Order: sequence, then structure tokens, then C-alpha cells
Amino acid sequence: MYKIYLYDTEQDGIGSGSLSSAYLQQQLVQAAGQDVELHISSAGGSAFDAIAIYDLLKKYQGRVITYIDALAASAASIVAMAGKEVVMSKYALLMIHKPMAGSGGNADELLKDVQMLNTVQQRLAQIYTDKTGLDDVTINSLINAVTWMTADQALALGFIDRIEDYQTAITNSAILQKCTNSAPAVYQRCINKILVNHNNSPKKQMNMHNNDLIEKTTSVLDKMMNFFKKVMNKQTMTDKGALHHTGELDRDTEVFQDEDLSTPAVDDVYTTAEGKQLCIEKGKVKKVEPATEVENEDEEEDMPAAKGKLKPHDVQNQIAALKAKLHAQNALLVEARTSLQNAQVRLKQTHTDIKNEIKSTFTPEGSKRSSKAKAESQPFFAPQSEIAKNAVRQAVSDTK
Repeated sequence: MYKIYLYDTEQDGIGSGSLSSAYLQQQLVQAAGQDVELHISSAGGSAFDAIAIYDLLKKYQGRVITYIDALAASAASIVAMAGKEVVMSKYALLMIHKPMAGSGGNADELLKDVQMLNTVQQRLAQIYTDKTGLDDVTINSLINAVTWMTADQALALGFIDRIEDYQTAITNSAILQKCTNSAPAVYQRCINKILVNHNNSPKKQMNMHNNDLIEKTTSVLDKMMNFFKKVMNKQTMTDKGALHHTGELDRDTEVFQDEDLSTPAVDDVYTTAEGKQLCIEKGKVKKVEPATEVENEDEEEDMPAAKGKLKPHDVQNQIAALKAKLHAQNALLVEARTSLQNAQVRLKQTHTDIKNEIKSTFTPEGSKRSSKAKAESQPFFAPQSEIAKNAVRQAVSDTK
């Protein structure tokens, strides 16, 4: 990208020095077809030189982007309109007005100047119209009124294409992706519904303009994840331990070994405490077989022959169900034991705290056990030097 700067100096404006059409033509030759960034900060100058620069930029083979860095007033506003894209700083100003002439003379000469200025204004108005799409009446009204525009106003009227903000845009999509990549698929789906448009079109990047906001976003995301874990996480005890999942255990339900739902369950057949058999493959439930109905023990005692009708598969299923119940009971016992241990620790801490609170540290100030009396500071009137001590002794003996 070849950069050119048309910045006013104490001597030069549009049409002179490094802001002339001749200088710009040399710069474009050196650019040799590269894309050009033309930065403008000028109060104006020659309308004819501005039109010449406008034509040079329009005819240039490469792409031209004009930047209004601080001010594009009068003739400089014409130069700015030449860009394929016109970008304006959010702090800059754009000004358009009627062309002026500083010549003098008789009435005929002044009349010719008026006609010339009207013609020049028509050409300038045409350039503004071509850029903005506004009608001639509106453009000439803005010119006649000497219109100063902020970036927002210029954008609304069509004089520019984009406002440049100097704050670096920091997209947090990568940070969100980093947080969600290791999350279970069910959480990722919930988060994606928040970030993706309803029509499934590519989502716009969420721009964050400071690190504090990004940290807050990450903190909120963590809270969301923890909330989902607490609300959605369910546990089913089986003969091979606990299975963690969200929702009901149906076909294609994702199941995990841990409460964080990060480690998929091992491929195997699991039997629940109710006797259901779950076939797990690749972390998902592929098949659910209902519990086998078995006649109760009372009926079997009345009908001894029924005992022989039990199939080995049914017996194995009952054993697996009993194991699942034992796992569930053990889990409850462990939880209860942990709760009791925590309660006992708290009771001990509470007892110690109370004991410390009621323990007396009061000692009579005048008693022999008083450490305060020993450590009492010397009275402010006590003599310090030997001379002072002798004077006190002498004064005491004289009184006697």
C-alpha cells in the first residue's frame, strides 16, 4: 500500500508545494499501480487544482482510499471525494462552501467573476452529487450554507463511506472458542445458539474494546457453564458405576464418566438399578432394553416348577441390577459419611471458637501477677538525668 500525505504547512495549501496536482502526479507515477492511501489534513486552497487532483486519482489504475485525518475543508473536500472508499476519522471535520475569488476590477470584470464562480460551483456540486447521490437542490443548499460536518453527519449524508475508530478492535470469538472447545457437546450447542444468528448465516464477530470486558465475558461464560452443570447434570447408577448425562437416558443421549461431562463413557453394556440395559458406543446410548419381568418370590414358592423357567440371561440381568443398587447405596453412604465428617469438623471448630471467646484474660492491674504493671511506661514527670534526680532528692529533703 503506497501512502501519500496532503497535509497543510505554514506556506502550502491545496495547489502549492507538496499539495499541488503536479506533486501528486509524481507520487502516483512512483506508486506504479499499487493501491494508494491518500491522507488529507487541509483547510483548502485552489478549487482548480483540487479538481485536477480529483481527476488524477479517478484515472489512477490502482485502488485509491482517501482518509480525512483532521480536516478536509473547501477545496480539500473535493480531493477527499476522489477515493474509491472515503474514510473519515471520528474526530475530523468536513466543510463545503461556495467558491471564492479575490480579484477586483470594474463592474464588467466583477460580473465575469460571478459567472465563473457560478460555473465552478456547478462543477463542484456535481462531484458532491456523484459521491453522495443527493439531488442538486440539496447539495447547493449545503454549499450555500457553508456546512461543517462531523464524521457521523458526513456518513449519514453519503460524503464518506466509513468512520475510522482508533481503538483496536479485539474480537473475543477466539477466547470463547478456547473456553468451549473442551466442553461437552450439549454445552457447546447451548452456547452456539446464543452466538449464532437464527437464520444460520455467519455470525458477526463480537468486538471488545478492553481487556476488562473480555475478562468479564469469560467470567460470565464460566458461570453459565457451572449453572448448566448444576441444573442439567443427571446421574444414573449402573452395575459398572455411575453414568452422568443431561436429560433422559434415551437413544443417542450422550453419557459421561465424570460430573464435569468431559470424559465419554466406555463402550459397554450397562445395567441400571431398575434392570434396564444400556448399550453404550462412542459415548452415546445406542440401545435401551427394558427390564426383564420376573415373577415374584411368593408365586415361585407356590409354583416350584417356575424356578426352572428362569433363563441364564435373566439371572445375569438380575445380578447386574443388584450390583447397580449396591453402587447406588454405596454412593449414598459415601455422601452421608462425607457430610458427617464435615459436620464434625465444623462442630469442633465451633467448640474451639466458643472456648476462646469465653476464656478470660483479665488480670487486676494492682496484683503481683499483673504484667501490665511491670510494663507500665514511666510517668512523664519522672526525672531522667542524674542532675534532675539529685535536684528532686534535695527538694524532698528540704521539705522534711
